[in-house]
Amino acid sequence: MFEPLKGLRIIDLSQVLAGPFATYQLGLMGAEVIKIENPDGGDWTRIGDWVPDLADKKMGMAYVVQNSNKKSVVIDLKTPEGLAALKRLVESADVFVENFKPGVAKRLGLGFDVLKELNPKLVYCSVSAFGQDGPFSGRPSYDHIVQGMCGIMLTTGEPGSGPTKVGSPYVDYATGMNAAMAILSGILEVQRTGKAVELDVAMLDTALMLMVALMSRTLSTDWIPAPSGNEAWSASPSSGAFDTLDGTLMLAANNPPQFARMCKAMDREDILTDERWSTIKGRKKNAKALRKTLVDTFLTRSAAEWEDILSAASVPAGRLRSIDEILAEEHIATRGLTSEIEIAEYHRPIHIPAMTFKANGQNHPNTRPPSHLGQDTEEVLLDSGFSDSEVSELRAAGAI
Repeated sequence: MFEPLKGLRIIDLSQVLAGPFATYQLGLMGAEVIKIENPDGGDWTRIGDWVPDLADKKMGMAYVVQNSNKKSVVIDLKTPEGLAALKRLVESADVFVENFKPGVAKRLGLGFDVLKELNPKLVYCSVSAFGQDGPFSGRPSYDHIVQGMCGIMLTTGEPGSGPTKVGSPYVDYATGMNAAMAILSGILEVQRTGKAVELDVAMLDTALMLMVALMSRTLSTDWIPAPSGNEAWSASPSSGAFDTLDGTLMLAANNPPQFARMCKAMDREDILTDERWSTIKGRKKNAKALRKTLVDTFLTRSAAEWEDILSAASVPAGRLRSIDEILAEEHIATRGLTSEIEIAEYHRPIHIPAMTFKANGQNHPNTRPPSHLGQDTEEVLLDSGFSDSEVSELRAAGAI
């Protein structure tokens, strides 16, 4: 099995989506992830209402998606005993992840300066909306707020349609992947130097990096992006979205070889010889007429047919699909993007993400459903060197 992080211990104080998705990915790579939850309900996504039957069991879908293969330990950080117990766990850890609002961890006595004294080889990762410094740093936020602030909503949709949010919390999940990459880098840096590393991962930073072509062009010129609808960023008249006899075709015939292969595959070699469109400059100058000619041809077949024809000719093309349609494709099953787990008393298997890449031809399927709140508290404490009497004292103090 592909387990490059086997033997590493991660203390995960993060909640909701971004932080938990980062540690979930690291867990799939073999790390032991200990999720610290408060005794008053734990991570609030446990009762998320995406699927009420699961929320009633405190296994909300938003929780299940990124918390399998983790151990749930309940610790009340508002008690001195609980805080001391957590610090003791940090001594045995390789990575510490938190997504409190900046400043909160430090006020709790869990800041980097404190924990690196307890563990001089600790990778300390903070995940937040805006980062640990800057005028916005102290603000709370969520994915849709960051989408509004980063500029993407004013580039999405048709001209005049108004701002449009991307229909998925993509900033959260991209931030989780960004954090996982940062943590992996931090682990290697600690191995290289023997010194603790502090990592600062922000949702707004990640969102802007996902828009790096727009960001760099805006900073380097006077250009401000406008909504482009379904058109390609290349601005090529033979790229973008095209209506067909049945469905919409997404096409990218940007360079001359692609354009030539497209025309031949469409049985429209006459387009290549038309002086209006025989050069890139001409195609841009006469884009409207070219677009109409292409649409007239595409309307003779379905999007599925054109996808097959153009793909066979090495022209990038794909028909517009709904998410249930793409998930039903054999290709997705071949890629192994998800694995199945069972939740007691839920009537069907739950599909959760596998690793975001393949290693040795596999995605390392998930093996352990999410723990119930506090299910692993005693086991983890005892395995970490706490005695039976110490565990009993923590229970008596209401710290666990």
